[in-house]
Amino acid sequence: MSNKEVKAALKSARDAIRNKEYKEALKHCKAVLKQEKNNYNAWVFIGLAAAELEQPDQAKGAYKKAIELEPNQLLAWQGLANLYEKPNQIDVKGDLADVYKKLLELYESGDKQKWCDVCNKLVELYHQEKKYVEVAETWQKLIRMKEEEGVEKAELHQLWKKMIHLLKDSTKNQDNKTGQLLLTAFIHALHSAETVPGEDHQNLYKEFIQCLSKFPHEVGRLEKACDDMMALYPTVSYPLEVLCLHFIQSGTLSEKALHCFSKLLEMDANSGPGIIGFGIKCLKENKYKEAVQNLTEGLQKTNQCPAAWHYLAEAQMKIHEHRNAVLSCNQVLEALGTPEGPNLRWKNLALQLKAESLIKIADADAAEEAIKALEQIVDGNSDPVVSALRGQAYLNKGLVDQASKISQELLLSHPDLAEAHALEGFIHYSQKSYEQAEKSFLNAIERKAGTAEYHQYLGLTYWFMSDETKKDKGKALTQFLKAAKLDSYLGSAFCYLGNYYRDIAGDKSRARGCYKKAFELDEMDEESGTAAVNLSVELGDMDTALSILNEVTEKARPGTAKWAWLHRGLYYLRTGQPSQAVSDLQAALRADPKDSNCWESLGEAYFNRGSYSTALKSFRKASELNPGLVYSIYRAAALEQILGKYENAIATYQQILKKTENYVPALKG
Repeated sequence: MSNKEVKAALKSARDAIRNKEYKEALKHCKAVLKQEKNNYNAWVFIGLAAAELEQPDQAKGAYKKAIELEPNQLLAWQGLANLYEKPNQIDVKGDLADVYKKLLELYESGDKQKWCDVCNKLVELYHQEKKYVEVAETWQKLIRMKEEEGVEKAELHQLWKKMIHLLKDSTKNQDNKTGQLLLTAFIHALHSAETVPGEDHQNLYKEFIQCLSKFPHEVGRLEKACDDMMALYPTVSYPLEVLCLHFIQSGTLSEKALHCFSKLLEMDANSGPGIIGFGIKCLKENKYKEAVQNLTEGLQKTNQCPAAWHYLAEAQMKIHEHRNAVLSCNQVLEALGTPEGPNLRWKNLALQLKAESLIKIADADAAEEAIKALEQIVDGNSDPVVSALRGQAYLNKGLVDQASKISQELLLSHPDLAEAHALEGFIHYSQKSYEQAEKSFLNAIERKAGTAEYHQYLGLTYWFMSDETKKDKGKALTQFLKAAKLDSYLGSAFCYLGNYYRDIAGDKSRARGCYKKAFELDEMDEESGTAAVNLSVELGDMDTALSILNEVTEKARPGTAKWAWLHRGLYYLRTGQPSQAVSDLQAALRADPKDSNCWESLGEAYFNRGSYSTALKSFRKASELNPGLVYSIYRAAALEQILGKYENAIATYQQILKKTENYVPALKG
């Protein structure tokens, strides 16, 4: 085949491809290759025809042969790109990226538009593969090309914005290089914006600040960006909110942080981060109830803030709302997920605080949960305070041997740790070894005098040790007073002060004040509530007694607060208000249906109201529950007599007289 015939065959192959006669084209190409096996065009045409005949392997081989012959010719590279771009081609993205890179090299000095088209394709490919560094570097080449062409500032601005869009998901990877490239894109986009200040520029600034807030190591730039945006847009609260959240999450309460909190609240009184910031300020100033109130309100508006939930748990612990503190700690842990870096610190703090709260709840289930929380603390085994908490949890669970083992180990390894001596004291106290407990708590106080709990337990130790230490003003009383002074929310300290003033000092008025304070701090403390009511009655102050009872019964859920319903029911019974007495005594019985004395009182109330049949049932129920209640049996007999059931009445009277021969009311009946 002459040179002329080769050219004719190639022309025929090209015409066949144009007419979609691909098999015919292959024949012509094969004829050429018999004569010239290194004919570049023949191999390219084979690649093209084979690709159309869905013979990808043959097409790929042909293109690669052509590239081997002429590595800097475009046709084969273009054909290979078209082949790899077909939807039925799988696992070729890496090869396609290499082809695009070669095409960029070949187009660079020639067709700029085609260079840009291939560049866009390569960027899209890298983006699908989440290769963000390659995305950024390739897109920057495109921008440089456009800058060399002298494009308009507006087009350049859009190109930088497109780069931001391409990289915005990369922040999840926390890759430092990609992060820096993304931040660079933001800075260029902000500088190339046409209208400053303007809506587009403002929104871009918000995105920039939001992006910076995701990089823990960019604190300085974040603060500067927020300051710069505030200077440009003084009425926009967003940069201040981000800055406040940053200060909250960083756990620092600097002058600048406090200034930001108050400035944000001036700008927007309903701002979640502003209210949270104010709540943290209250916590640091020991205004715990105010802190709880503000942190709760702020978190209703900005709930995805782990640090704020932690501060709320801390404030709730301070006012002894232990169950609520556990819930807040759970919110911290839920918001953090599986944290790294600075957030790991918040997770460890939340787990420790959760364990402390559960230990204060002081039941076996809570103790078990506390142990699980402590196990999750990273490096918790090397922290002696965490070990002391684990010992307390074991003690609450009744595992005294494990608690003692931890206590002994801590006293050997950390003899100056207050928590180690306190744990030893708790163990001795639980075993009623009061003299040893006294030594342990004194050692704990010597090392950490400002802990109310240690003084409270030392006071309890003296209270139960002997009558002498109970009555000694310098012992139990002094420790309870110190505990109450150090922790004005410690209800149990005020309850024992009440016990001291009532039982030892005989000062009913002061005792009543202490019980009232204890009950105000903990409305579940029935002992203090009952004592406050009883002392108010003894002091002739029925208004205070009723005020306490009314407050409790108004808040009580059905089946709770029996003591309050019972006390108020008895008051109504004494003061001739039987209908109200019936209502309250029924409520008391809903809380405890097996209280025979309560049934007896209810019978009395029904009797006084004139509801004899119902009164009879109540007295019978009382005597069923407690056959020793002679008065209830007698009242039942008297009611049978009133209702004309004489035989039953006689039988009941005789039943009483068998047990109590000289019971005058029965004889009379």
